[in-house]
Amino acid sequence: MLVKKSTIRESMGDRIFLGMIYIFLTIILLLVLYPLVYIVSSSLSSPEAVSAGRVWLWPMDITLDGYKTVFKNEQVLQGYANSLFYTVLGTLISVALTIMIAYPLSKKTFYGRSPVMMFITFTMLFSGGLIPTYLVVKSLGMIDTRWALLIPNAIWVWQVIIARTFFQSSIPDELGEAAEIDGCSDWRFIFSVIIPLAKPIISVLSLMYAVGQWNAYFDALIYLKTQSIYPLQLILRSILVLNNGAGNIDAGEMVKRQQMVELMKYSLIVVASLPVLVIYPFVQRFFVQGMLIGSVKG
Repeated sequence: MLVKKSTIRESMGDRIFLGMIYIFLTIILLLVLYPLVYIVSSSLSSPEAVSAGRVWLWPMDITLDGYKTVFKNEQVLQGYANSLFYTVLGTLISVALTIMIAYPLSKKTFYGRSPVMMFITFTMLFSGGLIPTYLVVKSLGMIDTRWALLIPNAIWVWQVIIARTFFQSSIPDELGEAAEIDGCSDWRFIFSVIIPLAKPIISVLSLMYAVGQWNAYFDALIYLKTQSIYPLQLILRSILVLNNGAGNIDAGEMVKRQQMVELMKYSLIVVASLPVLVIYPFVQRFFVQGMLIGSVKG
C-alpha cells in the first residue's frame, strides 16, 4: 500500500522571509564577486581603456600587454621564486612547530600545561614591540637573511589554540593508551596515528600559514636589504613606486607610462593572488571541517 507523503506548505510570511534572504545573499555575492571580475577584466584590457575608465565589467580592447610587461621583468620572476620558497619552507616549519606545541598541550597528563598555555595566550595580547623584536632578530644574526622571514613569526598563537582544540576533541586518550600497551613509541604513534588523523587541521594550518607567508610584506621591508632575496610583494611595491616617478620625460611619454602603471597594477594583483586562489579549492573541504572543530561535540 502506497502512502502519499505529506508536504508542509510554507506560509506567505515564510516565503517572503526566504525570498528576502535569497535577495540579501545575492547582493552580498555580487558585492564580493564584482571587484574580482573588475580586476581580472582591467588586467586584460588596453592601457587606454583602463585609464579612461571604460572598463566596468567586461574587458575592453583585450590585450595581454600588462602580463607581458610584468613577466618581462626579471625582478618579478625572482620575487615569485623567493615567495614560493618562503611559502613552502615557512609553512612546513610553522605547521611542524605548531603541532609539536599543540599536541602536548592537549594531553591532560602534560605537567604544567595550564601555565604554559597562559604564557602563550599572553603573547597574543601583549608583544615586545617593533624595536625590541628587531633587536632580537639582529642579535640572532638573521638581518638580511631568508631566516628573518621564516623564524620570528613561525608560530601564531591562534593556530596553536585551534590545533590544541582539535587534538582534545578529535583524538581520544584511549588511542595513546592502546598504543603504549602494544609497545608503540611516541614518535611512531605521532607519525602513524596522530598525523593521519589530523589531516583536516594540518590542511587548515597549512592554508593559514601559506597565505600569511605569501602575503608577507612588512617583515621583509624591515629585515631585508638585498633585493635578490625580496619576496614578490616587496618587488611589486618597488616596481609600482619606481614606475610612478615621472623623471625628465615629455608629457606624451609620461601619459603612456602612467597608463601602463595603471594596467600593471591590476595585472600584478592577479599574478600575486593566483597561487592562493588555485590552492584554496583543494583544501576548502578540510578548511571548513577544521575551523568548526570543537564548536559541536558529539
